[in-house]
Amino acid sequence: MKLLSVNAALPQTVHINGKPVLTGIYKTPLTGQVTVQALGLEGDGQADLTVHGGEHQALYAYPFEHYAHWQNRWQKSTLAYGTFGENLTVQGLLESDVCIGDILQIGDVVQVQVTMPRIPCFKFGHKVGKPDMLDEFLRSGYSGFYLRVLQVGLIQAGDDIQILQRDVHGISIRTALGLQKLGEGDQTLLQKALQVSSLAPLLRKVYSERLSQLG
Repeated sequence: MKLLSVNAALPQTVHINGKPVLTGIYKTPLTGQVTVQALGLEGDGQADLTVHGGEHQALYAYPFEHYAHWQNRWQKSTLAYGTFGENLTVQGLLESDVCIGDILQIGDVVQVQVTMPRIPCFKFGHKVGKPDMLDEFLRSGYSGFYLRVLQVGLIQAGDDIQILQRDVHGISIRTALGLQKLGEGDQTLLQKALQVSSLAPLLRKVYSERLSQLG
């Protein structure tokens, strides 16, 4: 498992449908060592902190394995690291394998914990020039995943990533996405998900509401 690229950007104003919109999604690769702080990368920022950033969305990771799929769908010969607004372009960490609660070590010091899948917004559609593809992106299951920072430090492209610890009740990011947004899963699976001690408050709320509706 490998960190291929570290990407960041400060919020900037773009025009979407003729209206100015502040967004931090235009991430570009950084060279050399980058400081991971408690709430994200040094030199990075989110525009709308009501739905982005914070403890449980401090960093966003996206698997490089999905790049080929989107290159084919969009008929692009290549896509730059950071295309999906991710801070970390990673290899060997897929949504079907990575579980909520997993603790990862990046390089020698930094430790992060997997928290939740990423749900795309209209700003992402505008960035990639495909405003009508948000539903396709969601249903692809290629969501990437958010991380919270447990141990700050320095990282850089090329660092190894290892899984240090797994939650025995953990559910995969793909399963979490299905329960959150795709109407998948039953009462048993929702109950299992609610046993994950590190489950983010947002997911706990969504899963509890779904469970009560099914009950």
